[in-house]
Amino acid sequence: MRIKNKHESNVSKKRRYFNLSIASATLIVAAGLGLSSGLTQAASNPYAPPAEPALPPSDMVLDLKRTALVVTDPQIDFLSPDGVTWGVVGASVTEHNTVANLGRLFDAAKKTDLPVAVSPHYYYPTDKGWKFEGALEKLMHKIGMFNRESPYTMEGFDGSGADFMPEYKEQIQDGKTIVTSPHKVYGPDTNDLILQLRKNGIDQVILAGMSANLCVESHLRELLEQGFEVAVVKDATAAAKLPEGDGYLAAITNFRYIANAVWTTDEAIKRMGLN
Repeated sequence: MRIKNKHESNVSKKRRYFNLSIASATLIVAAGLGLSSGLTQAASNPYAPPAEPALPPSDMVLDLKRTALVVTDPQIDFLSPDGVTWGVVGASVTEHNTVANLGRLFDAAKKTDLPVAVSPHYYYPTDKGWKFEGALEKLMHKIGMFNRESPYTMEGFDGSGADFMPEYKEQIQDGKTIVTSPHKVYGPDTNDLILQLRKNGIDQVILAGMSANLCVESHLRELLEQGFEVAVVKDATAAAKLPEGDGYLAAITNFRYIANAVWTTDEAIKRMGLN
């Protein structure tokens, strides 16, 4: 057994003292600012909005004549127990009632004649030849996520992980829904979503889908950069929970920082003019 020397022991003590000091200072500052209740709330529900927000409230008002619902990846591999990612996203999807909430958004948009655009995620055999990938790209290719035989055939597509959830097929395949070309990594930079929205006179977007810290957040960022006003529906998305971190917690923080609005499904439907 290796015996720690005196220097190592002192370093360990200093680190413990530093960590305790930071924790104590945080509690003292929070108490001084009257934020202790907010810390308690965050501890019991890490996704709850802050009790006393520091950022200005949203002032986004929908003009339905120039608004569209955009849904990313409403596909089996993300949202069904039969999907290849259910083991890591299933708890979040269930917790936020994501499948039902997305269905409610589709229904509300169709009832109000709101344009709907779906930005799907597909991988063809040629995509497996990429010479470099990020961590999630490697994983998606390894587990066969969103696999399709070819862009020119529907063979094997029906009911596969790349297919749309059965709950949404009627709305998506109604001949009115815009189904864009696939995005290949996370954002709409590589598909025709922006073009489709611009050609339809859209500059406000209600954004939902999967997954929160990946495709939804990437779509949010690019849409904002392109001059759109974007509201994210926070309970119509979900994300993976891994040792590397809770994707939904990462996303909800950034939604609050950068989106024009963050709504629940109930709030979004009400703003569409339905009760």
